[in-house]
Amino acid sequence: MEEKIASYLKEVAGFSAENLEQLEAFRIRFLGKKGLVPALFADFKTVAPEDRKAMGQRLNELKTAVQEKIVALKEGLDQKGEVTGSKLDVSLPSAGTLGSRHPLSIVRNEIIDIFSRIGFTVSEGPEIEDDFHNFTALNFPEEHPARDMQDTFFIEKDPDLALRTHTSSVQVRVMEHSQPPIRTISPGRVFRNEAISARAHCIFHQIEGLYVDEHVSFTDLKQTLFYFARELFSETTKIRFRPSYFPFTEPSAEMDVSCNICGGEGCNICKYTGWVEILGCGMVDPNVLESCGIDSNKYTGFAFGMGIERITMLKYQVNDLRLFFENDVRFLNQFKSAR
Repeated sequence: MEEKIASYLKEVAGFSAENLEQLEAFRIRFLGKKGLVPALFADFKTVAPEDRKAMGQRLNELKTAVQEKIVALKEGLDQKGEVTGSKLDVSLPSAGTLGSRHPLSIVRNEIIDIFSRIGFTVSEGPEIEDDFHNFTALNFPEEHPARDMQDTFFIEKDPDLALRTHTSSVQVRVMEHSQPPIRTISPGRVFRNEAISARAHCIFHQIEGLYVDEHVSFTDLKQTLFYFARELFSETTKIRFRPSYFPFTEPSAEMDVSCNICGGEGCNICKYTGWVEILGCGMVDPNVLESCGIDSNKYTGFAFGMGIERITMLKYQVNDLRLFFENDVRFLNQFKSAR
């Protein structure tokens, strides 16, 4: 092994390169995955124990010599290119391609713009939340299944902390530090322990809205969401409300829109019903208002929450939610013309 190292050191000392291609070939020969230096390190285990210290120093000497030679030659080649000039015309347009906004960002910004027109402000909060803001203040009972490991990613070192399962926790923080009237939307990334499929993911994005003031009614909620859906999709979009249940609202409802991927005929996205649920909503439960220090005898409010991925799938007729997370340039290039 000593003879090989001495021979390689001599070769390294005498090496010179006229261009970057030769230098890269030199690097691969010595430092590549199957190069000479890694091969020597692989044989190092056969060296007698009493010789390993000296041989290890020699191996490191060789590796350092190769690295220093590469750096020195690269600097020399770069300087040579600057002095002699190159055929590159720096005034020419870039050969690269311009990027574009991600479809989720496009739809997120459009939703924010729609609600901003009717007086909603934007509020944000932490992605790691404590139990009070993520569950207790929102009227989740201790035995609620959302608290279980089946749905929630808890922080191992502190069982009181978890990755937020919804941006409703931001609404709690707003109500804690503000007095009505409150009119806000909370966009953000959320996390749930779900199986990844064409319709679901363990990471997704939500926008939740909250309006609290005197004399707020369910009629106000319906008109707000009718306006939103028709601004986002089209005036011809069909909308329906269905009774539902959420711990933090009473009464509660889910809002569906007609599936524009299949035109109402049925597909895997709408589960062959012709309708796609896009959000849950309802009147804020008085217990939630009281938990946040708001007098429920004086004030009422409504809340709603929607997944940006599902709305984006409908808007751009994407039939697999996983495409949003794969960063496939062929997929993303289709949204260059979108704002």
